[in-house]
Amino acid sequence: MDRLKDPIELEALIGRLAEAPSPRGRLWVCGGPGCLAAGAGRIHAAIREAAEARGLGDGYRADLTGCLGLCEKGPLVGVEPGDYVVGGVTLEDCEGLVGETLLNGRPAGRRATGADGAIDQGHPFYEPQTRLITRRFGRIVPESLDDYLKTGGYSALALALGRLSPLEVSERVERSGLRGRGGGGFPAGRKWASCRLAEGAVKYVLANGDEGDPGAFMNRSLMEGDPFSIIEGMTLGAYAVGAAVGFVYVRHEYPLSVERLNGAIGSAERAGLLGENILGSGFSFRLETVLGGGAFVCGESTALMASIEGREGQPRVKYVRSTERGLWDSPTLLQNVETWANVPPIVGRGPGWFRSMGTGDNPGTKVFSLVGQVRRSGLVEMPLGTPIRSLVFGVGGGPRPGRGFKAVQIGGPSGGCLPSEALDLPLDFDNLAKAGAIMGSGGLIVMDDLSCMVDVARYFTGFLMGESCGKCTPCREGLTSLHGILDDLCRGRGRKGDPLELGKVASMLSKTALCGLGQSAANPLLSTLRHFGEEYREHAEEGFCRSGRCQGLFWPEINHELCVGCGACLAACPAGAISGEKKAPHEIDLAACVSCGACLPACRFGAARAVRKGARPERRRDS
Repeated sequence: MDRLKDPIELEALIGRLAEAPSPRGRLWVCGGPGCLAAGAGRIHAAIREAAEARGLGDGYRADLTGCLGLCEKGPLVGVEPGDYVVGGVTLEDCEGLVGETLLNGRPAGRRATGADGAIDQGHPFYEPQTRLITRRFGRIVPESLDDYLKTGGYSALALALGRLSPLEVSERVERSGLRGRGGGGFPAGRKWASCRLAEGAVKYVLANGDEGDPGAFMNRSLMEGDPFSIIEGMTLGAYAVGAAVGFVYVRHEYPLSVERLNGAIGSAERAGLLGENILGSGFSFRLETVLGGGAFVCGESTALMASIEGREGQPRVKYVRSTERGLWDSPTLLQNVETWANVPPIVGRGPGWFRSMGTGDNPGTKVFSLVGQVRRSGLVEMPLGTPIRSLVFGVGGGPRPGRGFKAVQIGGPSGGCLPSEALDLPLDFDNLAKAGAIMGSGGLIVMDDLSCMVDVARYFTGFLMGESCGKCTPCREGLTSLHGILDDLCRGRGRKGDPLELGKVASMLSKTALCGLGQSAANPLLSTLRHFGEEYREHAEEGFCRSGRCQGLFWPEINHELCVGCGACLAACPAGAISGEKKAPHEIDLAACVSCGACLPACRFGAARAVRKGARPERRRDS
């Protein structure tokens, strides 16, 4: 593409591409993290080979695209025309997808391809969603600037550089009510105004793509699936606050994100959408990626900036805002990558349009990764204010067969665990904070009745203990102390006063730690103590784990009234302690049982359960 000279030429190109005819048929292979791990790259290559073998021309396409959402069914392939997704695709299905579905227009299904049947937009996973940030996934090749322009990309930049002043762009973001999508939900417009008014010859804009939460892949999917939206958003932000240089900070575990971003940056530079004198406006902006070292603490703003500067990623006391003195002691505007991706549609379509989604103080949508013990896991985008129940039981389908819902962990390692009583709580920044949780970057981990909440607190505390920079004593010593007590509880070494001691140390940590990591590190513990205190008491006073998670703190028991003799528990037992004929109730030999709990999740009928060590099942082989 030749270098574009002005906003008018850009708008004309966007119009021509939007009106250009689409291919007669197209297969979109999901390039999301889950599908790529399941072999989507090989699926894509096989589909291309099958298409080439049939001599298909430009009228038919097969491309890798962004995450198609329903990770539980991956690898996924989207089909056009028809606007549906095929799940569970194997290499053997590729010939049928090309010959039967793409060429002959027959809906993909088990008979035609061997894969799962068509999953259309009316599917309960897709139907409730409002796709704003993820709207281009399954519609574009992520590296293609033409595809981005065809779907309206860069129309906001053309509008801004052609007809809006920097102040007007900043005010649009402020009036939209956009809140930062990476943590506590600070109003983005206030940040922009502060940075715009700050004194400094040099200013910077930064994107935080250092997504380190276990089970989270929202930011990764966005960087890999629609990198131009982040770049356009940052360019608009730089124009609004007067910055000439920007950096996208990406963790080193995301090499494909870096590759896609760098490719998109190069395409934007060649087209005159980045670099010197963008679109002849006199505004110049240079953007590059910076690879992080994988430290979770570098998700904290000041630690992130220290890392970009080449120093050790440690936070500093925020006695001065980064918008006034941030990167290299200059005014700096830092937003999460999802926040930046919201900026182009806000500038292009207006604050009122954005506020039509979500709630009054929490407008817009939020992208979530829905994972854990839930039937349908994947990438989900919903309006802010949606009840938790709608995500877990509506989109996600609830816990797996035979299991009951216990809790949902929201906000990553520093988030909180909420019980079933909170299922109708609106998912927004304010209501979650009142309930003892945080939005974070949007990770939701669903836990069923086999999850031990003491063990959950131990896991997240251990994670944060390993990721703490160790700079401040409350975080360094407090997390070590908390993890030690939790580990004793899970190993049967608990003491009666442990729950009270945990509460004291956690409260001290949250009040005295230096940075956001330490101040929020006790959230998983405090929320589980608050909502699941009885489990802590049982661990401390009875040496009992009701969930059957903590080895040695229970005996497994099989309820003969519920057991159908399917043999799943027998196959899962590593000690050979279970016996029984098919379709007849099974037995557990406690003399051979090692109390590992493997039989409990294996049972889909709720027949296997944990009982206190003092109790004994009525039926035993040695009785």
